[in-house]
Amino acid sequence: MELLKALFLGFIQGATEFLPVSSSGHLVLGSHILGFQEHSIIFDVMLHLGTLVSVVLVFRKELLAMVYAPFQWLNGSRADDVRHYLFWDIYIVVATIPAVIVGFTFKDRIEHFFTSVFVVYLMLIITGSMMVLSRYAIDRNSKINGVRSFLIGCAQACAIMPGLSRSGSTIFVGMLLGVNRETVAKFSFIMSIPAILGAALLNLGEVIAHPPAADSLLNLAAGMVMSAITGYLAIVLLFEVIRKNRLPWFGYYCFAVAGIGLTTLAFTN
Repeated sequence: MELLKALFLGFIQGATEFLPVSSSGHLVLGSHILGFQEHSIIFDVMLHLGTLVSVVLVFRKELLAMVYAPFQWLNGSRADDVRHYLFWDIYIVVATIPAVIVGFTFKDRIEHFFTSVFVVYLMLIITGSMMVLSRYAIDRNSKINGVRSFLIGCAQACAIMPGLSRSGSTIFVGMLLGVNRETVAKFSFIMSIPAILGAALLNLGEVIAHPPAADSLLNLAAGMVMSAITGYLAIVLLFEVIRKNRLPWFGYYCFAVAGIGLTTLAFTN
């Protein structure tokens, strides 16, 4: 039974990490509903590493180009694609700064929100509102630059709250800044890599202090593999949705989950 729960939560993580519906919020709700005892720090880390694998697979060509760009620049290459990916290296670093500050400064204060389904429902309403309003964002063909990458990074930092979608927040802010929706979506996914790695490093001490039991390794591995597979499919799906300007659909979904959840809380308390 615990294996099935691990697979289910892995599916939730992979499906919602990149879709604008909040993976952290759904994990809190899924664990609350299932009463999953192994939803621990190490389990969260493994699920996030699974989604890290998926984003690396989808954007492997862009990531390789970003890795090579600094070396090509140092070797004298000034080609447009080299400049493009070199600047994206810089912008990803800039966009990561707000999340680093929030992660180190407010981590302990925010952790208690992950035990509150009420907070999750409220944040889902905010996420839903952003997705519905995204249809009115005007594509001014603005380029990703230092200021815009920092503002998009601020949106990512705010999304540490459970129920506030990281991908939804960053894509929405980028669209408000006039960046093409597909461009900002790609930037959002790539900038998730240092964010995921950073979150894993922040929890590394606790993982070392409380290593997983041998009998839970299968559940951890199953959850990670499931999150990787569903994460890959979620990225492909979201790009199709973005091309068709259907982001408000996710907003209606968030409203529905929050509405049902708040109604249930009202009648059970």
